[in-house]
Amino acid sequence: MPAFSAPDGTELAFHVVGTGKPLLCLPGGPMRASSYLGDLGGLPRQRQLILLDLRGTGDSGVPTDPAGYRCDRQVADVEALRRHLGLDRVDVLAHSAAGDLALLHAARHPARIRTLTLVTARARALGIDFTHEHRMEAAALRTAEPWFDSAHEAYQAIWAGTATDAEWDAGTPFFYGRWDATAQEHAAAEVAQTNDEAAEAYAASGAFDPPATRAALAALSAPVLLAGELDSGPRPHVAAAVARLLPGAELSVQPGGGHYPWLDDPVHFTRTVGAFLDRAAQPTAAAGPCEDVDDAAEGLAQG
Repeated sequence: MPAFSAPDGTELAFHVVGTGKPLLCLPGGPMRASSYLGDLGGLPRQRQLILLDLRGTGDSGVPTDPAGYRCDRQVADVEALRRHLGLDRVDVLAHSAAGDLALLHAARHPARIRTLTLVTARARALGIDFTHEHRMEAAALRTAEPWFDSAHEAYQAIWAGTATDAEWDAGTPFFYGRWDATAQEHAAAEVAQTNDEAAEAYAASGAFDPPATRAALAALSAPVLLAGELDSGPRPHVAAAVARLLPGAELSVQPGGGHYPWLDDPVHFTRTVGAFLDRAAQPTAAAGPCEDVDDAAEGLAQG
């Protein structure tokens, strides 16, 4: 399996799936092995996926200093991978908590970013977080689900910070647009794929400086955000607020999508991401105007 050395000497692994132009994929969790991304709904038919195992996860090594798990300190790992791949500019896709890592990397190395695709991504790096109200707003969309009554109390406990392991398991259906066999298998693998110590350190104090990051990203080109209609993090209207901070950003809301939209509707997901990357590849292509952001969220969320 391919590997490279981070600046601090930690050996980091990555996985290559498919052929074509590389798409560097950063996993969320935080600090979950990249294997949970699978093939992102069949995206390797369009692009070569470069799936990074963040330090301390998957097949990557454990750093000597646990402080290296902090999100901003992993920016150097992403940049080291870009250099290892010999790419002058790189297309980056980040999911969930990796949204923060991708934004910080783009802020520090804007000239190295060709496109940035943020999938149901966090944006604490920009000063936007997801509230308890956002979580409950999304939960209210699922009342017709057969599992709602048994899962709702557990879901509330998760965001109140009091959930037991059993309640985490019971509340998991809310993270998926469809709680089918595929989603259940995907969810069952999470514990084994996640480095809890690293996850605790990921967003530690000092990791984010939102004003500096927003200023650094003022000239970022070709960002796109994908939100799930049913997802709580981010809700579509929150993703729209993030997009307004990224000049020229596009927002696409996947109908019926949860936090893992490539599982809920692979065809829709790969068509959306593929179309964005194809447009960005055209010399005259320009990202859609920010005014379109609110139109994408209209009718799907209020706030």
